[in-house]
Amino acid sequence: MTTATAPLWSERPQVGTIVTIARKELRTALHSRWFWLWTAAFVGLAALLVTVALPDTGITGYAGFGRTSASLVTLVQIIVPLMGLTLGAQSIAGQRESGALRFLLSHPVSRTETFWGTFGGLAAALAIAVAGGFGVAGLLTTMRGVQAQPATLLWIALLAWLLAVAMLGVGMLISTFTSTSSAALGTAIFFWLVFVFLGDLGLMGTSAATQMPVNVLFLSALANPIEAFRLAALATFSGSLDVLGPAGSYAIDTLGDALLPAFLITLVLWIAVPATLAWVRFRTRNDL
Repeated sequence: MTTATAPLWSERPQVGTIVTIARKELRTALHSRWFWLWTAAFVGLAALLVTVALPDTGITGYAGFGRTSASLVTLVQIIVPLMGLTLGAQSIAGQRESGALRFLLSHPVSRTETFWGTFGGLAAALAIAVAGGFGVAGLLTTMRGVQAQPATLLWIALLAWLLAVAMLGVGMLISTFTSTSSAALGTAIFFWLVFVFLGDLGLMGTSAATQMPVNVLFLSALANPIEAFRLAALATFSGSLDVLGPAGSYAIDTLGDALLPAFLITLVLWIAVPATLAWVRFRTRNDL
């Protein structure tokens, strides 16, 4: 028997309940082989890239740090979105498939508390994974005698975490529309390929083939969370987007000092919009 769903605005979620569910989700994620697989891959590849970017050829100082940062940005573009998408995709669908979601909802907790607690717990797990990768990279960079910039490295790590949380929201949105974890995972990987293809490589190929105007090229990059992260990170440690060619020059000339806030707003919107849509879908779905 299906019970009527209360209006979205009628619930008064309790912060304590959300925190409790978030802690439970964090513990569950820390016991997940998927989480440790992605964390180990990110940490291991970060260490490898630092080693490759800084061979024993006397490259030290800020030049060496720039090479390290560029390598980490490239790694984040590939691994971090996949981490967020897969963790989010398996969250609701996996718990529904195993019966854990029905058991949780049989307790005096609302769907709103359940959703945002799950979202918060997984976001915390992603923060641990990102911190591990950047922590190892920073340690190895310092050990190789490179003049690291901790503030810049922390800022890029924060941008990477925002990208991960944005992809987490997309993954949870996928999860609310699928019934099994395998279907959710397959859909998440498809979306990952779409985001990556529409990123730097896809835009370069499309602009070359269609002679896309530079303003359209920049707006297309700005609308993609992966590209927004990349541009924000490059602006952070290089201080200029001239390395991106006409699109970078156009961005600087058009936005000026508002360039970095524009990238941040893009990432925040990619966090807020998919997560909110996922919450609405989860709140109104009757077959959970």
